Amino acid sequence: MVIEKDRLQKIIISIKKKKIAVIGDIMLDRYIWGDVERISPEAPVPVVKVKTETERPGGAANVAWNIKELEAEPIIVSVIGKDTFGEILKESLEGLRIKTKYIIEDIRRTTTTKTRIIANNQQITRVDRESNNDLRDNLRKKVLEKFMEIIHSVSVVVISDYGKGVVTSWLLKRIISETIRKKVFIIVDPKESHFKLYNGASLITPNEKEAGNAVSIKICDEKSLIKAGKKLKTLSKVDNILITRGSKGMSLFANDGYIQHFPTMARQVFDITGAGDTVVAALAAAISSGASLREAAIFSSHAAGIVVGKIGTATATADEIIASIRMEENKKYNVDHVPKR
Repeated sequence: MVIEKDRLQKIIISIKKKKIAVIGDIMLDRYIWGDVERISPEAPVPVVKVKTETERPGGAANVAWNIKELEAEPIIVSVIGKDTFGEILKESLEGLRIKTKYIIEDIRRTTTTKTRIIANNQQITRVDRESNNDLRDNLRKKVLEKFMEIIHSVSVVVISDYGKGVVTSWLLKRIISETIRKKVFIIVDPKESHFKLYNGASLITPNEKEAGNAVSIKICDEKSLIKAGKKLKTLSKVDNILITRGSKGMSLFANDGYIQHFPTMARQVFDITGAGDTVVAALAAAISSGASLREAAIFSSHAAGIVVGKIGTATATADEIIASIRMEENKKYNVDHVPKR
Protein backbone atom coordinates (compact mmCIF):
# COMPACT_ATOMS: atom_id res chain seq x y z
CA MET A 1 0.00 0.00 0.00
CA VAL A 2 1.25 3.46 -0.87
CA ILE A 3 0.60 7.15 -0.26
CA GLU A 4 0.43 9.47 -3.27
CA LYS A 5 3.67 11.34 -3.92
CA ASP A 6 2.36 14.88 -3.29
CA ARG A 7 0.48 13.79 -0.18
CA LEU A 8 3.53 11.96 1.21
CA GLN A 9 5.71 15.03 0.65
CA LYS A 10 3.19 17.20 2.51
CA ILE A 11 3.11 14.77 5.45
CA ILE A 12 6.92 14.62 5.68
CA ILE A 13 7.28 18.42 5.56
CA SER A 14 4.49 18.95 8.12
CA ILE A 15 6.08 16.52 10.61
CA LYS A 16 9.15 18.70 11.05
CA LYS A 17 9.35 20.44 14.42
CA LYS A 18 5.93 19.15 15.58
CA LYS A 19 6.05 18.56 19.34
CA ILE A 20 4.97 15.11 20.59
CA ALA A 21 4.72 14.20 24.27
CA VAL A 22 6.03 10.75 25.25
CA ILE A 23 5.00 9.54 28.70
CA GLY A 24 6.01 6.13 29.99
CA ASP A 25 8.71 3.70 30.98
CA ILE A 26 12.07 4.73 29.56
CA MET A 27 15.00 2.34 29.71
CA LEU A 28 18.55 1.79 28.58
CA ASP A 29 19.33 -0.86 25.96
CA ARG A 30 22.93 -2.06 26.32
CA TYR A 31 24.65 -4.28 23.76
CA ILE A 32 27.80 -6.32 24.31
CA TRP A 33 29.11 -7.39 20.90
CA GLY A 34 31.62 -10.19 20.42
CA ASP A 35 32.53 -13.55 18.92
CA VAL A 36 32.21 -17.12 20.17
CA GLU A 37 35.22 -19.32 19.55
CA ARG A 38 34.85 -21.98 22.26
CA ILE A 39 32.66 -23.47 24.98
CA SER A 40 33.45 -22.73 28.61
CA PRO A 41 35.18 -25.51 30.56
CA GLU A 42 33.18 -24.40 33.62
CA ALA A 43 29.70 -25.03 32.15
CA PRO A 44 28.15 -25.90 28.74
CA VAL A 45 27.88 -22.24 27.70
CA PRO A 46 29.65 -20.22 25.00
CA VAL A 47 32.55 -17.94 25.89
CA VAL A 48 31.98 -14.54 24.31
CA LYS A 49 35.11 -12.56 23.44
CA VAL A 50 33.95 -8.96 23.73
CA LYS A 51 34.75 -6.60 20.87
CA THR A 52 32.68 -3.55 21.74
CA GLU A 53 29.83 -2.26 23.92
CA THR A 54 27.10 0.20 22.92
CA GLU A 55 24.13 1.89 24.59
CA ARG A 56 20.88 3.07 23.04
CA PRO A 57 17.60 4.50 24.38
CA GLY A 58 14.97 1.81 24.94
CA GLY A 59 11.27 1.55 25.80
CA ALA A 60 9.52 4.93 25.72
CA ALA A 61 12.93 6.53 25.10
CA ASN A 62 13.18 4.50 21.89
CA VAL A 63 9.78 5.88 20.85
CA ALA A 64 11.19 9.37 21.40
CA TRP A 65 14.33 8.52 19.40
CA ASN A 66 12.24 7.28 16.48
CA ILE A 67 10.16 10.46 16.61
CA LYS A 68 13.35 12.55 16.57
CA GLU A 69 14.65 10.66 13.52
CA LEU A 70 11.49 11.73 11.68
CA GLU A 71 12.43 15.35 12.55
CA ALA A 72 9.61 15.97 15.01
CA GLU A 73 10.42 17.08 18.57
CA PRO A 74 9.72 14.50 21.29
CA ILE A 75 9.21 15.66 24.88
CA ILE A 76 9.79 12.82 27.36
CA VAL A 77 8.05 12.76 30.73
CA SER A 78 9.28 9.85 32.85
CA VAL A 79 11.11 8.63 35.96
CA ILE A 80 14.51 6.94 36.18
CA GLY A 81 16.81 5.90 38.99
CA LYS A 82 19.47 8.24 40.28
CA ASP A 83 22.21 5.83 39.23
CA THR A 84 24.98 5.21 36.70
CA PHE A 85 22.71 3.71 34.04
CA GLY A 86 20.30 6.60 34.44
CA GLU A 87 23.12 9.03 33.73
CA ILE A 88 24.17 7.00 30.68
CA LEU A 89 20.56 7.04 29.41
CA LYS A 90 20.29 10.81 29.83
CA GLU A 91 23.63 11.32 28.09
CA SER A 92 22.50 9.06 25.26
CA LEU A 93 19.29 11.07 24.80
CA GLU A 94 21.11 14.40 24.97
CA GLY A 95 23.57 13.10 22.36
CA LEU A 96 20.57 12.58 20.07
CA ARG A 97 19.40 16.15 20.84
CA ILE A 98 16.42 14.91 22.86
CA LYS A 99 15.70 17.07 25.91
CA THR A 100 15.79 15.42 29.35
CA LYS A 101 14.31 18.38 31.23
CA TYR A 102 11.12 16.51 32.16
CA ILE A 103 12.79 13.26 33.28
CA ILE A 104 12.62 12.86 37.06
CA GLU A 105 15.38 11.08 38.99
CA ASP A 106 14.48 8.99 42.04
CA ILE A 107 17.15 7.61 44.35
CA ARG A 108 14.83 4.76 45.42
CA ARG A 109 14.35 3.39 41.90
CA THR A 110 16.61 1.47 39.51
CA THR A 111 16.89 2.63 35.92
CA THR A 112 15.48 -0.18 33.80
CA THR A 113 18.41 -1.59 31.83
CA LYS A 114 18.39 -4.47 29.36
CA THR A 115 21.83 -5.83 28.50
CA ARG A 116 21.94 -8.03 25.41
CA ILE A 117 25.01 -10.14 24.65
CA ILE A 118 25.35 -10.66 20.92
CA ALA A 119 27.90 -12.96 19.32
CA ASN A 120 28.29 -13.73 15.64
CA ASN A 121 25.22 -11.55 15.00
CA GLN A 122 23.03 -13.69 17.28
CA GLN A 123 21.67 -12.79 20.71
CA ILE A 124 23.12 -15.20 23.26
CA THR A 125 21.34 -13.95 26.38
CA ARG A 126 19.81 -10.88 28.02
CA VAL A 127 20.36 -9.53 31.54
CA ASP A 128 17.74 -7.16 33.03
CA ARG A 129 17.91 -4.66 35.88
CA GLU A 130 14.67 -2.90 36.73
CA SER A 131 12.19 -1.41 39.16
CA ASN A 132 8.59 -2.27 38.33
CA ASN A 133 6.75 -1.04 41.41
CA ASP A 134 4.14 1.65 40.81
CA LEU A 135 5.36 5.19 41.37
CA ARG A 136 4.87 6.57 44.87
CA ASP A 137 2.28 9.33 45.36
CA ASN A 138 4.81 12.17 45.28
CA LEU A 139 6.38 10.91 42.03
CA ARG A 140 2.99 10.43 40.34
CA LYS A 141 2.14 14.02 41.16
CA LYS A 142 5.50 15.24 39.83
CA VAL A 143 4.95 13.38 36.53
CA LEU A 144 1.48 14.93 36.22
CA GLU A 145 2.89 18.38 36.96
CA LYS A 146 5.51 17.95 34.22
CA PHE A 147 2.84 16.76 31.79
CA MET A 148 0.62 19.76 32.57
CA GLU A 149 3.52 22.06 31.70
CA ILE A 150 3.73 20.70 28.13
CA ILE A 151 0.23 19.58 27.12
CA HIS A 152 -0.66 22.98 25.64
CA SER A 153 2.27 22.82 23.19
CA VAL A 154 2.03 19.29 21.76
CA SER A 155 0.20 17.89 18.70
CA VAL A 156 0.01 14.27 19.89
CA VAL A 157 0.45 12.47 23.22
CA VAL A 158 2.03 9.00 23.29
CA ILE A 159 1.78 6.76 26.35
CA SER A 160 4.33 3.94 26.19
CA ASP A 161 3.28 1.44 28.86
CA TYR A 162 5.89 -1.25 29.52
CA GLY A 163 4.45 -2.10 32.92
CA LYS A 164 7.51 -0.84 34.83
CA GLY A 165 5.52 1.38 37.17
CA VAL A 166 5.46 4.82 35.57
CA VAL A 167 2.06 4.40 33.89
CA THR A 168 -0.34 3.94 36.80
CA SER A 169 -4.16 3.95 36.79
CA TRP A 170 -4.12 7.23 38.77
CA LEU A 171 -1.85 8.89 36.22
CA LEU A 172 -3.59 7.44 33.16
CA LYS A 173 -7.00 8.72 34.24
CA ARG A 174 -5.70 12.25 34.68
CA ILE A 175 -3.51 12.37 31.57
CA ILE A 176 -6.21 10.95 29.29
CA SER A 177 -8.84 13.28 30.77
CA GLU A 178 -6.65 16.36 30.29
CA THR A 179 -5.65 15.29 26.77
CA ILE A 180 -9.29 14.86 25.76
CA ARG A 181 -10.10 18.27 27.26
CA LYS A 182 -7.33 19.83 25.17
CA LYS A 183 -8.60 17.91 22.08
CA VAL A 184 -5.18 16.33 21.51
CA PHE A 185 -4.83 12.93 19.82
CA ILE A 186 -3.58 10.29 22.28
CA ILE A 187 -1.91 6.99 21.32
CA VAL A 188 -1.24 4.21 23.83
CA ASP A 189 1.21 1.37 23.32
CA PRO A 190 -0.53 -0.85 25.86
CA LYS A 191 0.36 -3.28 28.58
CA GLU A 192 -1.84 -6.38 28.39
CA SER A 193 -3.13 -6.15 31.96
CA HIS A 194 -4.06 -2.45 31.67
CA PHE A 195 -6.52 -2.46 28.75
CA LYS A 196 -9.50 -1.33 30.84
CA LEU A 197 -7.51 1.73 31.92
CA TYR A 198 -7.20 3.24 28.42
CA ASN A 199 -10.83 4.35 28.13
CA GLY A 200 -10.93 7.59 26.13
CA ALA A 201 -7.66 7.13 24.22
CA SER A 202 -7.76 7.90 20.50
CA LEU A 203 -5.79 4.81 19.47
CA ILE A 204 -4.12 1.79 21.08
CA THR A 205 -1.54 -0.44 19.37
CA PRO A 206 -1.45 -3.93 20.91
CA ASN A 207 0.33 -6.76 19.18
CA GLU A 208 -1.61 -9.85 18.16
CA LYS A 209 -0.71 -11.83 21.29
CA GLU A 210 -1.61 -8.98 23.66
CA ALA A 211 -4.93 -8.38 21.91
CA GLY A 212 -5.88 -12.05 21.94
CA ASN A 213 -4.91 -12.60 25.57
CA ALA A 214 -6.82 -9.52 26.72
CA VAL A 215 -10.12 -10.93 25.41
CA SER A 216 -9.29 -14.67 25.81
CA ILE A 217 -9.36 -15.33 22.06
CA LYS A 218 -6.54 -17.13 20.28
CA ILE A 219 -5.95 -15.23 17.05
CA CYS A 220 -5.16 -17.80 14.37
CA ASP A 221 -6.96 -16.49 11.27
CA GLU A 222 -8.87 -13.46 9.97
CA LYS A 223 -12.15 -14.57 11.58
CA SER A 224 -10.64 -14.83 15.08
CA LEU A 225 -8.70 -11.58 14.52
CA ILE A 226 -11.87 -9.64 13.71
CA LYS A 227 -13.72 -11.20 16.64
CA ALA A 228 -10.87 -10.28 19.01
CA GLY A 229 -10.55 -6.75 17.64
CA LYS A 230 -14.26 -6.02 18.06
CA LYS A 231 -14.32 -7.48 21.56
CA LEU A 232 -11.23 -5.47 22.53
CA LYS A 233 -12.89 -2.25 21.38
CA THR A 234 -15.81 -3.01 23.67
CA LEU A 235 -13.51 -3.90 26.58
CA SER A 236 -11.17 -0.92 26.29
CA LYS A 237 -13.71 1.71 25.10
CA VAL A 238 -11.00 3.15 22.84
CA ASP A 239 -11.89 4.90 19.57
CA ASN A 240 -9.46 3.04 17.30
CA ILE A 241 -7.31 -0.08 17.60
CA LEU A 242 -4.32 -1.00 15.45
CA ILE A 243 -3.28 -4.62 16.02
CA THR A 244 0.29 -5.31 14.91
CA ARG A 245 0.75 -8.85 13.57
CA GLY A 246 4.45 -9.29 12.84
CA SER A 247 5.05 -10.88 9.44
CA LYS A 248 1.28 -10.66 8.75
CA GLY A 249 1.27 -6.87 8.89
CA MET A 250 -1.27 -4.90 10.94
CA SER A 251 -5.03 -4.44 11.14
CA LEU A 252 -6.92 -1.23 11.86
CA PHE A 253 -10.28 -1.30 13.66
CA ALA A 254 -11.55 2.23 13.14
CA ASN A 255 -14.08 4.16 15.20
CA ASP A 256 -16.69 4.03 12.41
CA GLY A 257 -16.60 0.22 12.33
CA TYR A 258 -14.32 0.08 9.28
CA ILE A 259 -11.65 -2.64 9.36
CA GLN A 260 -8.58 -2.54 7.12
CA HIS A 261 -5.61 -4.89 6.90
CA PHE A 262 -2.14 -3.60 6.00
CA PRO A 263 0.48 -6.08 4.73
CA THR A 264 4.00 -6.13 6.17
CA MET A 265 6.54 -4.03 4.30
CA ALA A 266 9.57 -5.91 5.65
CA ARG A 267 11.85 -7.19 2.91
CA GLN A 268 14.21 -8.94 5.31
CA VAL A 269 14.03 -9.55 9.05
CA PHE A 270 17.16 -9.52 11.24
CA ASP A 271 15.80 -8.28 14.58
CA ILE A 272 12.30 -7.30 15.77
CA THR A 273 13.63 -5.46 18.86
CA GLY A 274 11.85 -2.12 19.18
CA ALA A 275 9.66 -2.54 16.09
CA GLY A 276 6.55 -1.77 18.15
CA ASP A 277 8.17 1.48 19.34
CA THR A 278 8.81 2.44 15.73
CA VAL A 279 5.18 1.80 14.78
CA VAL A 280 3.93 4.05 17.60
CA ALA A 281 6.46 6.79 16.81
CA ALA A 282 5.66 6.80 13.09
CA LEU A 283 1.93 6.84 13.80
CA ALA A 284 2.34 9.79 16.16
CA ALA A 285 4.56 11.70 13.73
CA ALA A 286 2.21 11.15 10.77
CA ILE A 287 -0.92 12.05 12.77
CA SER A 288 0.78 15.20 14.10
CA SER A 289 1.16 16.30 10.47
CA GLY A 290 -2.55 15.88 9.73
CA ALA A 291 -2.36 12.43 8.12
CA SER A 292 -5.46 10.23 8.26
CA LEU A 293 -5.35 7.03 10.31
CA ARG A 294 -5.08 5.00 7.09
CA GLU A 295 -2.16 7.12 5.87
CA ALA A 296 -0.49 6.93 9.29
CA ALA A 297 -0.88 3.13 9.31
CA ILE A 298 0.76 2.84 5.88
CA PHE A 299 3.54 5.20 6.97
CA SER A 300 4.20 3.23 10.17
CA SER A 301 4.09 -0.12 8.35
CA HIS A 302 6.93 1.01 6.10
CA ALA A 303 8.86 2.37 9.11
CA ALA A 304 8.56 -0.97 10.93
CA GLY A 305 9.60 -2.84 7.80
CA ILE A 306 12.81 -0.82 7.75
CA VAL A 307 13.84 -1.29 11.40
CA VAL A 308 13.36 -5.08 11.46
CA GLY A 309 15.99 -5.21 8.73
CA LYS A 310 18.54 -3.77 11.17
CA ILE A 311 20.21 -5.42 14.17
CA GLY A 312 19.37 -4.12 17.64
CA THR A 313 17.21 -1.18 18.69
CA ALA A 314 17.03 0.96 15.54
CA THR A 315 15.13 3.78 13.83
CA ALA A 316 13.73 4.64 10.42
CA THR A 317 14.37 8.03 8.83
CA ALA A 318 11.98 10.01 6.65
CA ASP A 319 14.20 9.37 3.61
CA GLU A 320 14.15 5.62 4.24
CA ILE A 321 10.35 5.61 4.54
CA ILE A 322 9.98 7.64 1.36
CA ALA A 323 12.27 5.21 -0.48
CA SER A 324 10.31 2.20 0.84
CA ILE A 325 6.96 3.68 -0.22
CA ARG A 326 8.37 4.59 -3.65
CA MET A 327 9.71 1.07 -4.08
CA GLU A 328 6.28 -0.36 -3.27
CA GLU A 329 4.67 2.13 -5.65
CA ASN A 330 7.03 1.14 -8.48
CA LYS A 331 6.43 -2.54 -7.80
CA LYS A 332 2.67 -1.99 -7.99
CA TYR A 333 3.06 0.07 -11.17
CA ASN A 334 5.15 -2.64 -12.86
CA VAL A 335 2.64 -5.35 -11.91
CA ASP A 336 -0.35 -3.28 -13.06
CA HIS A 337 1.32 -2.45 -16.38
CA VAL A 338 2.54 -5.90 -17.43
CA PRO A 339 1.44 -6.30 -21.10
CA LYS A 340 -1.27 -8.90 -21.56
CA ARG A 341 -0.60 -11.55 -24.19
